[in-house]
Formats: sequence, C-alpha cells, structure tokens
Amino acid sequence: RSFQYSQKNAVLVPAAALGVGGMVVCWLMSRRKVKRLEVGDGWWGSGERALREKEDERIRPFRIEISDKEIEDLHRRLDQARYAPPLEGAAFHYGFNSDYLQKVVAYWRNQFDWRKQVEILNKYPHFHTTIEGIDIHFIHVKPPYVPHGRAVQPILMVHGWPGSFYEFYKIIPLLTEPARYGLGDGDVVFEVICPSIPGYGFSEAPHQKGFDTRATARIFHKLMKRLGFKEYYVQGGDWGSSITTNMAQMLPESVKGVHVNLVFITIRGFKKLIQVMLGAYVPWLVGFTREDVRRMYPFMQKNVYDILRESGYLHIQATKPDTAGCGLNDSPVGLAAYILEKFSTWTDKSFLHRDDGGLERKYSLDELLTNVMIYWVTSSIVSSMRYYKENLSRDPALSDNTRFGVYVPAGIAAFPEEITHVPRCWAKTIFKNIVSYSYMPRGGHFAAFEEPKLLAQDIIHFVRRVEQL
Repeated sequence: RSFQYSQKNAVLVPAAALGVGGMVVCWLMSRRKVKRLEVGDGWWGSGERALREKEDERIRPFRIEISDKEIEDLHRRLDQARYAPPLEGAAFHYGFNSDYLQKVVAYWRNQFDWRKQVEILNKYPHFHTTIEGIDIHFIHVKPPYVPHGRAVQPILMVHGWPGSFYEFYKIIPLLTEPARYGLGDGDVVFEVICPSIPGYGFSEAPHQKGFDTRATARIFHKLMKRLGFKEYYVQGGDWGSSITTNMAQMLPESVKGVHVNLVFITIRGFKKLIQVMLGAYVPWLVGFTREDVRRMYPFMQKNVYDILRESGYLHIQATKPDTAGCGLNDSPVGLAAYILEKFSTWTDKSFLHRDDGGLERKYSLDELLTNVMIYWVTSSIVSSMRYYKENLSRDPALSDNTRFGVYVPAGIAAFPEEITHVPRCWAKTIFKNIVSYSYMPRGGHFAAFEEPKLLAQDIIHFVRRVEQL
C-alpha cells in the first residue's frame, strides 16, 4: 500500500504542479500588456506652439457659403480651358478621355447648379472645432427617432483620397434610420460623425511637416472625446481605413469595434510566397477560399500589373506633391480630370475600356462634380496630396498597420472591384479578432458612395454581432 501510495504521488504531484504552473503562465500571459501605438501629441498650427496656451475647445456651428464671385471665376476658367485630342480608340487607357471631358465640362458650365448642391451639403449639421492648432470640420447627424430601450451607437466614418465627407451622404440616413429603409427593426441605430481629414475640404491644412495617419487618429480621438463619447465604433476605407486602424491600435479601450472596406497589408515573407504559389491549385491547404482565388488570380495581373497601372499618382504625391498640385489648384478642368479618373477605374476595372470611363453608370455628374467642387472651393488639392508624402516618406509600407495588432472586434467588407483583395487569413495578421468578414456581391473602392445599402447592411451586421458578444 505504501508503495502504491508513493507511486500515485509520483504521478499526481508533478501533474498538479504542471497544471498550477500552466494556470500561472496563462494568467501572466493574459496580463501581458498589448503593444499599443503611441498616442503622442502634436501642433499643426502656424508658428510655434505658445507655452501654456489653452486651446479653444468650443464646438462651433458651420455652414458652407457660396458667392457670385466664386461661381463667376469658375465659369471663366471653364470657358478658357484647352484640350488635347485623345488617341483614336484610347478610351480611358491613357487617363481621362478628353472628348468625354469636354462633355463633363459643358455640363459643369451650363447645367450644374452649385447653389443647389450647397443646399444638399448643408442639410446635415456642420461644425468646426480647433484641435492641435488647426480647425477640424465634421458633420454630426443624430437619429430623428430612437425606439424605446434602444441604445444609440456612435460611429466615426472617415473618407480617403480623392473623396470627402460627402461620400457618406447616402449612407447616413440608412444608419440613423435603418428600420425606415428595411435594414432591421431598429435594434441597431447610429449617430454618425464624419470629419474631414485635415488638409481635405473644410478642415484646415496642417502648417507643419509630418502630419500622418497617426496624428489624424489622435486628433479624431480628441474630437470624439470632445463630443462626449467614451466608446464608439469607427469605419473607413482608403486612408480612412488606415486612420481608423490606427485609432484601434492607439486607444483600444475607446474603440468598441473597427469596420473597414480596405485592408492595407504587404505581401512579404516566405509563408505568403508559398500561399501565393499554391493558392490557385490547393486553396484549402493555404487558407484561401474559392472566392479568394477568383479575386486574386491571375496573381501577377491583378496584384502587380493592375496596381502599377493605377498607382502612378501615388508616386508623384509621395515625392513632389506641390509640383503637380499647383497646376490642379489653378485649373478646375485639370482638377476634375485628375479626380474623376479615379472614380472610373477604382469603381470598376473594366471601365478602363469605355470612352466615358463608365462614370455615369454608378454616379450622377452632380454627385461627382460636387465632390470636385469641395476640393476646388477650398483650394485643398495640394494639401490633400501632401498626405501621401507625409505618410509614405516616413513609413513606405504603412508598417504601423502590421507592427501593432488590432485586438478590438473587427469587421471587414471585401468589395470585388477593390484595387486589391486581402483574404481573411492575411487580414488576421493585423486584425486579431475578426467577428465579421464579408465577400460583398458588387462594388469597388468608393463603397459608401457607390453601394451605400450594401455597406450599411454589413456595418449593422457587424455591430449587432459585437453587441451580442
């Protein structure tokens, strides 16, 4: 008996010690501090930051105003435009087709009603507030009716380039009044905050060098805090995706969830190389789905050649933005061609083969020209282009997005015509807690502008799942 007892002890004691030790290790690991993106601080106003200066934290109502002089100047410049004839059969392969451009400009000059569009822009409440020395513009829309017992979820939605806060005008009512538009029974209702990135539209441009997505993320956190929110959702595409990702990396206790319709990731490393090589043949073996394969292959065509063709602007803006920008800032026709060309091929790659770039298949000219006018009347094209230099000269691969994981709940809407497709297994290297990954049935880069109902459905689905966790 004594021998059997000692044998039991010889097994049980180490097992118990191992179990207790494992629990201790797990406890210590759970207490391990998640590596965060540093919040930091900044000053982007003119000159040096005055010592002990208290920033004006007031939220000031703002309205977009127009003048006869502004419209007269625009019309004069449109009337004096010069055009170079396109090559025969060029469609949009060489950029914006100048034959179609003349039709757009004729509409802009003779039919587009800027005063009417300003009334549409002013239908939502606009505000300004000063943060880190510059005036930040935003719209803040609250739901007109909230069912009894329902909580309103604040959501910050961030645009990119060459878009603006106006991209969200179609999706705002779908989020603030979802039941009215058949998007559920009102169990998830939002109040929407859409800021303009500093240097874009009606947000003041930084006066100092170095303003990047991290600085933007910090400023937008300060904005939400100033509005009285302790926790909120964030959503973005293009630069908005990088900004909201940084927000989640910076202050995860404030971000209830992050939803993006573009994931920035670099295709590096041996594992990704193997996945790319084998993915077309045995996708299940490397974590790809059949839909991933359909969207990613032929790989060189879709992930190298197509991106090289579409990214010439990026190299200019990441190196010498002021040189090209000064011409665009002086010519409304040049500005329209430069901006609207992106709304063609970034919406649908096949539009490259159309003489009109397919622009009016998904948008109206009033919508497209309103976005252009936001850049024109604010003279913000140069400062918006500088954003590429500030980000890519410091961090060419946008590696902040991969160096710091995102541990808050994440939702990803993968639109089929997006510039690049990122499968879920790759997105997981950044977003550690993906609760929603959706293969959207149609749509491209400007999701909120092009397919507002699809995007709204996915956001609501994502937030509903987070709230149930």
